[in-house]
Amino acid sequence: MQLHELGSSGLRVSRVGLGCNNFGRRLDLEGTRAVVETVLEEGINFFDTADIYGGGDSERFLGEILAGRRDQVVLATKFGMGGEEGTARGTRDCMRRALEGSLERLRTDYVDLYYYHQPDDVTPIAETVAAMTELVEEGRVRAIGVSNFSVEQLNEAVAAGPVAALENRYSLLEREAEADVLPRCAELGVSFIPYFPLAGGLLTGKYRRGEPAPAGTRLEGSDRLTDEAFDRVEKLEEFAQARGHTLLDLAIAGLASRPAVTSVISGATKPDQVRANASGGEWKLGAEELAELSSI
Repeated sequence: MQLHELGSSGLRVSRVGLGCNNFGRRLDLEGTRAVVETVLEEGINFFDTADIYGGGDSERFLGEILAGRRDQVVLATKFGMGGEEGTARGTRDCMRRALEGSLERLRTDYVDLYYYHQPDDVTPIAETVAAMTELVEEGRVRAIGVSNFSVEQLNEAVAAGPVAALENRYSLLEREAEADVLPRCAELGVSFIPYFPLAGGLLTGKYRRGEPAPAGTRLEGSDRLTDEAFDRVEKLEEFAQARGHTLLDLAIAGLASRPAVTSVISGATKPDQVRANASGGEWKLGAEELAELSSI
């Protein structure tokens, strides 16, 4: 698995990262352990969790499973989401309390990458980022990131401190990021980290036009399985198959091959899903292929 530098932080992360939002929610401790062990076997070193995932169990499970192997991984967690709307979760005090809880659950004394999960629309962004920068100076955090930010909010954050990464929703079916935040990250030297690259499962290949979504899948009963969506999915699948790859490979590689994208965060509930995600990370699309992909 290729490693790339995260912004100018000095951290090197795998081209595919593991989203840990299923841990403690869809997976118990042993299910989580099976996924994590496979991730490490595949050479993936970037773990992406948050204080709210699984009610804190995602961090707890990772803390237990990674005990004794902390130096083998780049561990990202987040603060600033959840609770009542309008709560000032981006204040210095809230952030520091959140970090203390995360460090305890993760069984570590530092976080590699600490994200502000979502702007609270109350606390000035510059104030939050300045408080996060203090944590870097104290050695409790190695790099800081922001998530779910607009391009204007990103500019505010970068002006206030050394932001290494922006993590936003981005897939081949949801490409709004290409209009502003993605090129801006390239200009600023900030790593762009996509989450939900499989578009809720639409880009896995398990959904077919005219067929109901398989029982128990995320899109069971969803209104997203439209003819318009399948028109695009089928064109993307043809693109991938013409090059000897799967649709899922393309979902990962089509993002990972973009300038400024450093790692693509994808979740998994089974070891086979980890291997499939890792396979997508091995494909590097050239400029002509990316242009053709954009036309689709």
